[in-house]
Amino acid sequence: MSTPATPGPNGPDEGRDRPAGDRPLGPAERKEYERLRRASHVQHRKLRIACAAVLLVLAFVLAPLGAVAAWAESQVSDAGRYVQTVAPLARDPAIQTAVTNRLTNDVVKKLDVKRVTDALAKSLAQRNAPPVVVNQTRRLGGPLQNAVTDVVHKVVYKVVTSDEFAKVWDAANLRAHAAVVKVLTGEGNSAVQARGDTVVLNIGTVVDKVQQRLVDRGFEKAKYIPDVDRQVVLLKTDKLQQAQNAMMVLDIVGVWLPVTVLVLVVLAVWTAPAHRVTLLTAGVGLAVMMLLLLVGLAVARRQYLDSVPPSTQTQQAAAAVFDTLVRFLRNSTWTVFVVAVITAIAAYLYGPGRAARAVRSGAARSTGAGGRKLARIGLRTGGVGRWLDAHRAWTTGIVIAIGALVLVLWNYPTPASVALVLGIVLVVLVLLGVLAATATPPSGAPPTPAPAGAPPGPGPGPGPGPGPGPGPGPRTDDTRPGSHTDAAPPGPHTDDSPPDPPVRP
Repeated sequence: MSTPATPGPNGPDEGRDRPAGDRPLGPAERKEYERLRRASHVQHRKLRIACAAVLLVLAFVLAPLGAVAAWAESQVSDAGRYVQTVAPLARDPAIQTAVTNRLTNDVVKKLDVKRVTDALAKSLAQRNAPPVVVNQTRRLGGPLQNAVTDVVHKVVYKVVTSDEFAKVWDAANLRAHAAVVKVLTGEGNSAVQARGDTVVLNIGTVVDKVQQRLVDRGFEKAKYIPDVDRQVVLLKTDKLQQAQNAMMVLDIVGVWLPVTVLVLVVLAVWTAPAHRVTLLTAGVGLAVMMLLLLVGLAVARRQYLDSVPPSTQTQQAAAAVFDTLVRFLRNSTWTVFVVAVITAIAAYLYGPGRAARAVRSGAARSTGAGGRKLARIGLRTGGVGRWLDAHRAWTTGIVIAIGALVLVLWNYPTPASVALVLGIVLVVLVLLGVLAATATPPSGAPPTPAPAGAPPGPGPGPGPGPGPGPGPGPRTDDTRPGSHTDAAPPGPHTDDSPPDPPVRP
C-alpha cells in the first residue's frame, strides 16, 4: 500500500506531486551535485572551445585558397574581367619594346639583305660596270641591313605604340578569352594555346598591319615576305602542367570556397563561449593568412623571373606580364586583409580594455554633446530619439550588418570601396547617436510635469510627504532596485542630500 503524500507547510497540495521517496538534498549531497554540475559545465565549455578552434584553423587554411579560387573563377568566367587584366600589357613600355624588337628581327631576317646585294652586284657585273663598283656593291650589305632594320623598327614601333594597336590588342584578347579557358581547363579553341611548358598568343593581325605599312612606305618587296613567327610567348615555366591541375581543382570549388571560409568563421564565433574573443581571433588570423599569401606571390614572382630564359623574354617584360596578370589577385588579398583588420579592431573596441572603454566613452560624450546642443536650440526627436536610445545595440548591429552585406554583394570590392563603406557606416552610427541624444532634455530645463493621477513623489512640499522621522520611508537616492543600498535597514537619510524641513503642526 502506498504511503500518502505529506502535506507541505504551504497547504495540503504542496507535496501531492512529489514521489514518496523524494526528499530535499542534504548538505553533502547538494555539494556533490554542485561539483558534478561545475565539472559538466567545464567539460562542455572545453568542447565548445575545441570545436571553435578546429573551425578557425580550417578557415585560416582555406582562406588563401579561397582568394586564389575567386580570382581564377573571375578570370575564367568573366570575359570583361579578363580583358581588364591583360589590357595594360599593350600599353606597357617593356612589352611594347619586346614586341617591337621581336617583330623587327623576324622581318629583317626574312628580307635576306645579303642576297639582295649579291643580286645587285651580279646585275652590275653583267652590264660591264667597273669592278670597283661591283665590289663596293657587295659591301653594301651591312649598311643596307642597318638602314632596313632602322626603318622597320621605326614602323613597327609606331604601330605597336599607337592607339590602334591597343584596340586591336583588346579585341584580340576578348576573342581569345576562350583560350584562357583552354589554358586553365583544357577546353575550347582559341589563338592562345598551351604548348608544353609555354603559353603563346597569336598576333597575326599585328604582323599583317606591319607588313602593309612597309608596303605603303615603299618597300614593295615586303609583300613577298614569307609568314613570320606570329606567336608571342606569354608565359614559360616548367610547372605549367601542375598549375593547370591546381587551377582545375580550384575552378571546381569556384565561388563556394570563399563562402565556405565565411561560414566556418561564423560557425566558430557562434560555437565558442566567448564570441567577441573568437571574432577578434578570426580577424587577426585572416589578416595574417592574407599577408602570407602576399609573401607567396612575391616568392612565385621571383621563381617565375628566374625560370624565364633571357632569349625568350627580358626581365622587364616578364615582370610586367606577371604583375599585370596577378594584380587583381593582389587587390583582392589586400581587400580581405583590410576587412579582417577592421573586424579585429571592432571586436576589440567592444571589449573591456582600457583603450576600448576610452574610445566608447569618448564617442558617447561627443554624440551626447552634439545631441544636447541640438536640443537646446529646439531640435528634438522626441519618441523616435527615445526609441533609438533604448534600442541602441539593435540599431548599431543592423547598420554594421548592412555594411557587411554591401561588401559581400559588391562586385570585386577593393580597399577603397571597403574604406568608403566603413566611412558611411561610421557616419550613420554617429547620426543615430546624435538623434538618440537629442531626445534628452538639456540640463537646467524644467522637469516634465507628471501626468494626472500619478502618486506624488517623496521630498518636501505641501503634499502628504513623509517627514524626516526615524521610521521607514521611501528611498531618496537614485540607486536602482537590486543594488546594495536596497538591503540597508530603514532609517534616516544616509546620502549627502540635506534632510527634509520639519513639518509645522
